[in-house]
Amino acid sequence: MAGTLYDALYPRIQEACHYDAERYELPGTIRFHRSGPLVAIGIQVRRLHLLQPIFEKVQIAQKTVKFSPTEKLVDALITILAGARGLVEANKRVRPDRAVQHAFGRSGCAEQSVIQDTLDACTAENVTQMEEAIAQIYRQHGQGYRHPYDQEWQLLDIDITGRPCGPKAAFATPGYFSRQRNRRGRQVGYVLATHYEEVVVEQVFAGKKQLTTALRPLVEAAERVLELDEAKRQRTILRIDAGAGTVELVNWLLERGDHVHTKDFSGVRAQKLAESVREWFPDPQIRSGNLAG
Repeated sequence: MAGTLYDALYPRIQEACHYDAERYELPGTIRFHRSGPLVAIGIQVRRLHLLQPIFEKVQIAQKTVKFSPTEKLVDALITILAGARGLVEANKRVRPDRAVQHAFGRSGCAEQSVIQDTLDACTAENVTQMEEAIAQIYRQHGQGYRHPYDQEWQLLDIDITGRPCGPKAAFATPGYFSRQRNRRGRQVGYVLATHYEEVVVEQVFAGKKQLTTALRPLVEAAERVLELDEAKRQRTILRIDAGAGTVELVNWLLERGDHVHTKDFSGVRAQKLAESVREWFPDPQIRSGNLAG
């Protein structure tokens, strides 16, 4: 499939990237190429000027020798999209692949240690700049931002997921990581526009962080990205797991006027509440045997 897609896109690659077929010795016959889908993504990224906000907003204090700091950020992105598990793989996944480089508008790819030096040079201000750039990209292209609030409810799912990592990584601390005891890592918080399967907000926290303390910054960040005014908030449902179903957090959301769908943090309190229900009804939208009261 990848080879067929690559050859189908070959004429467009020539036009968009000024490709020289003889120079790169790409035969006109069908051949398999593992980077075919990535080339298609690169062409679309360039056509949409998708990364332009990053070039405009992110200013890293590092001199340009061969490639600018922002160009090296693009190299890091391509490496991630190529399936690498670490930047060290940029040398074997991206640097030898001229088709991918040209598809993304790159004349080459920086060496992996040089890309890492750029990431190491980033400051907290650069992180804020990147967050602003990503928010702008989402507002320009995300479906969730253009949700028709007057026609249906916006549904936002909020949760955190443990991501094990090396002990020297930023924010790496002991914490809960599913089926991995005595590990260090980080917690990644997400806000999803569920109807569109889009990530609205993604934030990294220390490994010991829990949803009880991560909820507020995630909700506030989602409001900024989606630019939720009072009218939009009245047509938005926040769906949260039991980890943030404490009385304090639920009351905080309700006092703000938010609509909340959550599980109770306390199993004992949930049991007592269930015992107080006088009549139960079968819910046909959930699996057989579930009741609503």
